[in-house]
Amino acid sequence: MEKPLELDILEMPLEGLCAYWLSIRKIMDTRKGKTIIDEEIAHTQEPYILFLLETAFSSLSRETVRRLARVKRDIQLEDYERKIDLMRLAVFAIASGENPRVTLVRMDSKFASPLMTETKAFDMATAMFDAIKPKGVDLDILLSVDHKLKADRLLVKLLFFVMYARRESKQALERFMPHVGSRFFSEGVSLAIDNFEADFLAHHMEGIRDRTIVETGRKMDMALDMSLAIRDKRSYDEVFRIGRAYML
Repeated sequence: MEKPLELDILEMPLEGLCAYWLSIRKIMDTRKGKTIIDEEIAHTQEPYILFLLETAFSSLSRETVRRLARVKRDIQLEDYERKIDLMRLAVFAIASGENPRVTLVRMDSKFASPLMTETKAFDMATAMFDAIKPKGVDLDILLSVDHKLKADRLLVKLLFFVMYARRESKQALERFMPHVGSRFFSEGVSLAIDNFEADFLAHHMEGIRDRTIVETGRKMDMALDMSLAIRDKRSYDEVFRIGRAYML
């Protein structure tokens, strides 16, 4: 059986997200709408799209759906921005050879209170040095850095990369690059390995972060408008016209 497409609103192009909602509208012409929505809810993990599936097609009023969608949008974007910023701080530390304790303090400043004690954070990050040694260990899971990770897990993994670069050299991270996953972090680390200056990398990734958040917010707005149009039983062409409004 073919594996279902995993949705990721941060990574997928706007055109791809538009096509997703159009496919739902098209299927609803041939099947009972509630059935396809229930199936999508059961198989969708992307938080904002799942939220729209659960609320836009519920008995909640349009005004309530829009208000709640704005709250969910803001929360999700804040989470994405913070996680990308954690990656940016880690890249700066790798490029500059910063003391990992300083890096942890910088990371902690992104939260109202530290996610864990310094001792626990360093114990968990240090444990990864032994975890990567056994033959056959799944490095794609162990070393994967992703904005979908819980913040505490992401912090520990990033701290490991900072510590490894500090102990072994940033060039030693080269062997981990196929397993990193995140395009934000992998690009930053690759440039650090190539000896780009730390301040330049911090500024470069800050720009990527800001642009990504803006574009993701636009995708969320489009998804809301298209889902509500489908709820209102607008025609395929009308739903497509709404999606096109968000494109050049």
